[in-house]
Amino acid sequence: METAAETNGAPAWVDISVPLRDGMVHWPDNPEVRITRVQELERGDDATVSNLSLGAHTGTHVDAPVHFVQGAAGVDALAFDSLLGVARVLEIRDARAIRVEELKGHAIQPGERILFKTANSSRGWASKAFLPDFVYLSVEGARYLAERKVRTVGIDYLSIGSPEEGVPTHQALLGADVCIIEGLDLSAVEAGTYDLVCLPLRIAGGDGAPARAILRRR
Repeated sequence: METAAETNGAPAWVDISVPLRDGMVHWPDNPEVRITRVQELERGDDATVSNLSLGAHTGTHVDAPVHFVQGAAGVDALAFDSLLGVARVLEIRDARAIRVEELKGHAIQPGERILFKTANSSRGWASKAFLPDFVYLSVEGARYLAERKVRTVGIDYLSIGSPEEGVPTHQALLGADVCIIEGLDLSAVEAGTYDLVCLPLRIAGGDGAPARAILRRR
């Protein structure tokens, strides 16, 4: 993975996606991740070919409005400018949740793309088991961001909302046309302003899709 060191005088792109691996951590009631080789050059086959079996909300992924809003748009209809452009990484001090009180200190503006770096980046992805005590965005925090009319919100674990209040958190954001990126790895990224590229797979009508996400310091 590239670091934030400069390359030929320009900041390098940093991969903030989680590698997809066989048996990797996933949301408890979602499909397990299975990546198996069905053909291999080493076995004498003409090519190496893998079979992928995974949920749409595996690893680094984007949620579509239809994920929690009946009759809403699928992931293939998301606006490109929600996932491409200037983004701000905010480092969250609270080790349990992203709350309104802390959000107010960051002067969040309408139209911003906000990525939350929490304790999840240093502990969540190192564990093969699902961590139910991950840092999440509170329902009140989601409503505050929707009121602020942010464009995009990203977080560094499998869900923006807690296991107990995930539904209203998602509905508050998706119902206000706020794009959600989940499953980021921000461990190699400092707080600051970046160029963001995040492109989910184009799944027709999909409730979500795995994505590759990269940042470059501005």
